[in-house]
Amino acid sequence: MYTIGIDVGGMSLVAGVVTREGKLLGKASLPTRQDTDPQLLADDLIAIAREACVKANVDTADIDAIGLGFPGSVDADTVIYCCNIPSLQEPVKLPAMMRKQWDVPIALENDANAAALGEAKVGSAKGCDDVLFITLGTGVGGGIVIGGKVYAGFNHLGGELGHMVIVYDGEPCGCGRKGCWESYASATALMRMTREAMEAYPDSRLWRQVKTLDGVSGRTAFDAMRDGDEIAKGVVLQYMEMLGCGLANMINILEPEVVCIGGGIANEGDALIVPLTAIVERESYNKTAKKAVIRTAALGNDAGVIGAALVAVG
Repeated sequence: MYTIGIDVGGMSLVAGVVTREGKLLGKASLPTRQDTDPQLLADDLIAIAREACVKANVDTADIDAIGLGFPGSVDADTVIYCCNIPSLQEPVKLPAMMRKQWDVPIALENDANAAALGEAKVGSAKGCDDVLFITLGTGVGGGIVIGGKVYAGFNHLGGELGHMVIVYDGEPCGCGRKGCWESYASATALMRMTREAMEAYPDSRLWRQVKTLDGVSGRTAFDAMRDGDEIAKGVVLQYMEMLGCGLANMINILEPEVVCIGGGIANEGDALIVPLTAIVERESYNKTAKKAVIRTAALGNDAGVIGAALVAVG
């Protein structure tokens, strides 16, 4: 028997057929409707799940559960709120709607929590029970795994790591607070820091990487640093310090065995992990030999799909 995991995003739906061992057999994708009718979304989720079965050459009769990962607030049977999907601005009992077309158990989870479980079970933290997962993208997402299970609090809304304040009354955040970690440690924040440095230092080699401020990406400062630019080096160091500050806070609280870092910036590999580890060790309360190991995530863009499938397995 197999499980289907679906990673639900504001731009696309990605479904995959996954074995009990977490192996992805095949997947399919579909653009997310910018429509306000939840039934149309339910229809699309069923359609993309069936298409994934075709891609994986697996009969739908051999699917015993479906797991859904959403970028928003969920509980056991309801998508409570998902700000970037028009049909999910109010609570929707999506599994019940889907089961009218495919009568199998359907599990819900936050997408970052699902990815965290995927990394803990079959990714870069395989074999570890206590894992912290963060993803560095538009914001800072995250998931906490304790004792091999996702921890999300009594109301299933916990794990919003990016909205821990690290600078009181600091940069505005989209959540309405100021000084949130994601306002300093996301790819968006790194791009802001890079643009500010380019405006302040017009002779910087940052301008060799991109010709306009609009062309800045999360790679720009790293690339210019490798080109020997001291201004870019300063941007990267500033970013690392902010990322390390929040990460040390989380490690001091949770003491996970492994920290997995995903998202586009994780593609920097050792250029990210080595200095970040040094900063976290400096800031960590733990001065013993047993410390959290920081690694880049292993599952890449498949973490959400595989994790959602593993959530459904239970």
